[in-house]
Amino acid sequence: MEQLIEHGPGEMASVFARAFELAMQIERERFLGAGHYERTPERHGYANGYKPKRIDTPAGTVNVQVPKTAGHDGEPFYPQSLERGRRSVRSVMLAVAEMYVKGVSTRDAEAVMREFGIESLSSSQVSRAAKLLDDELEAWRNRPLGQVKYLILDARYEKMRHGGVVRDAAVLSAIGIGPDERRRVLGVSVALSEAEVHWRSFLESLVARGLRGVEFVVSDDHSGLRAARRAVLGGATWQRCQFHLARNAIHHAPNAEIRKRIGKQLKSIWTADDLPKAETALAELVASYRTSAPNLAAWLEKNAPEGLAVFTLPEQHRRRLRTSNPMERSVQQELKRRTVKVRVFPSDEALLRLVTAVLVEIDEKWASDTKAYIKWECQEA
Repeated sequence: MEQLIEHGPGEMASVFARAFELAMQIERERFLGAGHYERTPERHGYANGYKPKRIDTPAGTVNVQVPKTAGHDGEPFYPQSLERGRRSVRSVMLAVAEMYVKGVSTRDAEAVMREFGIESLSSSQVSRAAKLLDDELEAWRNRPLGQVKYLILDARYEKMRHGGVVRDAAVLSAIGIGPDERRRVLGVSVALSEAEVHWRSFLESLVARGLRGVEFVVSDDHSGLRAARRAVLGGATWQRCQFHLARNAIHHAPNAEIRKRIGKQLKSIWTADDLPKAETALAELVASYRTSAPNLAAWLEKNAPEGLAVFTLPEQHRRRLRTSNPMERSVQQELKRRTVKVRVFPSDEALLRLVTAVLVEIDEKWASDTKAYIKWECQEA
């Protein structure tokens, strides 16, 4: 071992290759049986030259001569040493997978691995490396859940190849706050849209994993999510994201002057002391636009009350749960930072693999946080 350590990267690769070749030759002798270089009754076949093979190893990229055999029955000869060699590169491949998850491009990953003596790194090698994570990530996605009092749902879109064309794929995700007072990432799913069938399937999967006790759900308004939420979590109070409500209101404003002030007007409602005051302020706002902007007034009267459900919660909890921004800032922006270099994912499996790995990191960080996200001792509304 000491002699091996003294070698430089190139010499180490040469030693590694020679050791491989010697081990494979010994295996071929044992496979063929006694007298394999002579024509004897005990011979099971004969040596039939070599074939070159390039292997990426921890010692660098090595070229080895793999022994071949012929003239025998049964399974063809394949050296177990080569299989062990393949297992020995697992650490290298996992390192590549980790770089992929961190958002490192294939070109940058190739440059890093070249420092370790690996001559080249193809996109297919990166994909194979990433697949080493699949079992672990699938186990995380299917882990048992428990009591979750507050649930926040959101989705973002990524480009993905499907059926030979590039499609927009919805990444559905959920976070919850449970008895430990910490945020946790509960699950993730990749679908071709935010249709009810996809949201419903996702929510049902959470329930099947043990999700229970949900009292309050925060999300943006979407017809598919609205219908799925009612079907699966019909007993929970729904809070429509106030941020998205205000943004939608701006789009319904008839002119620039109203667009400039409607956001501030709604904010004064969101920050009211209690529900009666918020409802009174909303009624006054709607009345003020009855003549000048009747369509906006009608839209506010119908939609804005969906942003007031948060007033049913303890005052100390409202700031955390009046919008879905905890998902936007902590989850969606991090997903975007990691996926931006990929641009178009080759498949839904590749997309799900990367977003799951990112969410696992976020979940582990939240689980180790020493500060409570929601304190249950503040129960008085």
